[in-house]
Amino acid sequence: MPAVRRSLRIGPYQVDPPVVLAPMAGITNVAFRQLCREHGAGLYICEMITSRALVERHPGTLRMISFDAAEWPRSMQLYGVDPATIRKAVEMVRGEDLADHIDLNFGCPVPKVTRRGGGAALPYKRALFGEIVRCAVEAAGHIPVTVKFRIGIDDEHRTFLDAGRIAQDAGVAAVALHARTAAQRYSGSADWDAIAALKQAVTSIPVLGNGDIFAAVDAIRMVEHTGCDGVVVGRGCLGRPWLFAELEAAFRGQHSAPIPPTLGQVAAILRRHAGLLTHTLGFDKGLRDLRKHISWYLHGFPVGGDVRRTLGMVSSFAELDEALARLDPDVPFPPGADGPRGRQGSPGRVALPQGWLDDPMDLAVPAGAELLHSGG
Repeated sequence: MPAVRRSLRIGPYQVDPPVVLAPMAGITNVAFRQLCREHGAGLYICEMITSRALVERHPGTLRMISFDAAEWPRSMQLYGVDPATIRKAVEMVRGEDLADHIDLNFGCPVPKVTRRGGGAALPYKRALFGEIVRCAVEAAGHIPVTVKFRIGIDDEHRTFLDAGRIAQDAGVAAVALHARTAAQRYSGSADWDAIAALKQAVTSIPVLGNGDIFAAVDAIRMVEHTGCDGVVVGRGCLGRPWLFAELEAAFRGQHSAPIPPTLGQVAAILRRHAGLLTHTLGFDKGLRDLRKHISWYLHGFPVGGDVRRTLGMVSSFAELDEALARLDPDVPFPPGADGPRGRQGSPGRVALPQGWLDDPMDLAVPAGAELLHSGG
């Protein structure tokens, strides 16, 4: 695979290879990020933090702000709809040294977020979007701020070019585009042509591409097709933290890609994940959290349903080790098992506040917009 050299800087931080782990709720906790970092370099962003919950010091949210001692730069994603609350949250991050990089979430398509005007719904309100980004950048000072957004609400309301230019003018360090609309959710195919168009429109800061990267070759193809400065990886690494080793090798032009792990090696990685989760979350909660990862780790492998069920219900390391010992360690990684993972969902109408589409320059914050807590 030929090398595709990219020099990616996020503020003062060199990101080499130019690979970013996308924040995923319930997934990208400190344990998963450490596991991914053990396989390859890049920038690893924590789970989404709600700005109001942070300012109010919601206990669950404060527990989510956790970084491993070796994790640097510490990268945090913030969500918010009110510019004043975002400003206070960023001031808190800066004043209390909670993170080294802040990413603003304008890409979430979940109805409970969009119906309050947040996530992927917000860039339609150009003035409000710009004010939120401006407040964050001003409050951040030396801390680089990046912005992630989607193509738009739907095909009739495409906002990504305006969002990119507004964010660039506000002084962000980089922008990232998930090349789907909110209406698509995670279904269908990502429109990489939109990433190329954003790269042409936003010229003074890095542009990152996100969507349908399930293997290293996908990342190289995206960069070649769009000219983007780096890639953001989400669902493609579920149950496959070694994807970051493959990405690192691809971007550095190594002649041979790492050999995909055998089932025995996958079992060892799964066991390592369990240890990290119990260390950071506690024994019971850590093993419960592991359960949702089991099907991703075993995706495509010829593992019987009884073993899968047992692994999905483990409550002790003895049970986990006994179940893992039942796997054939020599089974090679299945062809095609590096495809889509996680829930694809289906396209649908985006839930929006009443009258949301009436005036794209309206600065009003929707009533109840900041009631969402991330940590509860």
